[in-house]
Amino acid sequence: MTELVGSELLSTLPFVRFAMSTRLGGVSPEPLGMNLSYHVGDAPERVAANREKFFHAVGMDPLQLALPRQCHSAKVVCANTGGDYQACDGLTTATAGVWLAVSIADCVPVILADAQRKAVAALHAGWRGTVQQIVRQGIVLMSEAFGTKSEGLIAYIGPSAGACCYEVGSDVAEQFPPTAFAKRNGSLFLNLKLENKRQLQEAGVPENNIETSPYCTICKSDLFHSYRRDKERSGRMMAVVGIRS
Repeated sequence: MTELVGSELLSTLPFVRFAMSTRLGGVSPEPLGMNLSYHVGDAPERVAANREKFFHAVGMDPLQLALPRQCHSAKVVCANTGGDYQACDGLTTATAGVWLAVSIADCVPVILADAQRKAVAALHAGWRGTVQQIVRQGIVLMSEAFGTKSEGLIAYIGPSAGACCYEVGSDVAEQFPPTAFAKRNGSLFLNLKLENKRQLQEAGVPENNIETSPYCTICKSDLFHSYRRDKERSGRMMAVVGIRS
């Protein structure tokens, strides 16, 4: 059975369809399981089968999948059709039927939805993208392209490396405000979900419009892939969002 993660807030918007995969329900041998990436050494035919199972469970047309070639940037582009989008980490659309995806294995998937303009965005916020404020870039592009107002946005911050487990060095921590990391037993732990929430609020998204997943991909090993935990043995998940036709 294909296990999916959903969002309570996004489910209140009738025009939005959202889901995130887990490591469960795939045909690849463990630890890959439900791996959806062709770039982790998994057999292509198994990845194709995993994607088919996931796309069927979500109810999406794979030909309408828009996928960014992620490079840990803060670049967000408009996607009006399915296909690969080079050198970016976020996509936005107001085109019904197109599915925006981000590939996840610890970085933060941030999903935005504008009920007024019927537009959505999918953002891949690793620590580098978060430092460069990819969520703000996404909101700016939605405003320019669709007339989105930040106070009308719904945001979902998905499963990702949590402050419970995400240990970083001082070189990374010093690029964030003090609220974004904690010190425990002489070590520094980064809270990427909290920092992305802060940036969303700073950009004008009301706190009540932001949902944050409690799941940490690192310690919730029964449900999620984690590159931090499993290194090269880690698969990849997808968070996808689309506008109902």
